[in-house]
Amino acid sequence: MLQRIQTIYLLMAAGISVGLIFVFHLWITDEGITMFAKDDILYLGFFLGSAILSLIAIFMYKNRKSQFVLGRLNIILNFILLGFFVYQSLNISGETAVSEKGIGMILPIVSIVFLALANKAIKKDEDLVKSVDRLR
Repeated sequence: MLQRIQTIYLLMAAGISVGLIFVFHLWITDEGITMFAKDDILYLGFFLGSAILSLIAIFMYKNRKSQFVLGRLNIILNFILLGFFVYQSLNISGETAVSEKGIGMILPIVSIVFLALANKAIKKDEDLVKSVDRLR
């Protein structure tokens, strides 16, 4: 059913992955150039992939196991994206190429939180259905 709480969580994760990447910058270079996720095809691809997985998971409401697996894959994708951000911020020394780190680097963490909440709600629904089937 589309009116479940996991739909709200998955929409929030998709909104973060698509909408907020254009609002919050990832970093500012030492030349003063503000870098957004749309400026790098790798980061844009990961964010859009995460949003697409969230939207697909919303419409897989009849198959809760597949919805749960898509949520897990999306969490893994966001951890990989977070790993790229950590590598970028630690590999390049402070003032050579990245002057100021932006709040856009923590967007995958917020998305992971919403995806974990959605998976928890999906698991709760699956357990409820299993308990009702046991009574039949």
